[in-house]
Amino acid sequence: MDAYQNEFSQKDWGLYAVEIKSTGEFIGYVGLHEIGFDADFTPGVEIGWRLAADYHNQGYATEAAKAVLSLAKSAGIERLFSFTAKINAPSERVMQKIGMVKAGEFMHPNLLDDSPLCVHVLYKIDL
Repeated sequence: MDAYQNEFSQKDWGLYAVEIKSTGEFIGYVGLHEIGFDADFTPGVEIGWRLAADYHNQGYATEAAKAVLSLAKSAGIERLFSFTAKINAPSERVMQKIGMVKAGEFMHPNLLDDSPLCVHVLYKIDL
């Protein structure tokens, strides 16, 4: 949590809370984060999201991610990346819906090679 708060104080952007407008219920986050591992596409900034399962497939991630793309552009960020485990098709669909293009696949360096989550898809967008 400290690292996320530091990004806000240092960069003026970070991971934003997502709430249901009518109730104020917190359902997850969408935002920007500096990629924290070495890969052939780093250093870079990631756009990412994580929402409670009850709120998947309702357009919340896509709507919030589109708003974050605008924020990133106004902050002077020229390129964003997004990645997820290859088996996470719903998250990959959000990447496609917000205009990102698949840039390849990679083995996530922070996961064991035999993990079912190790193979990741990588998307990017130029702003």
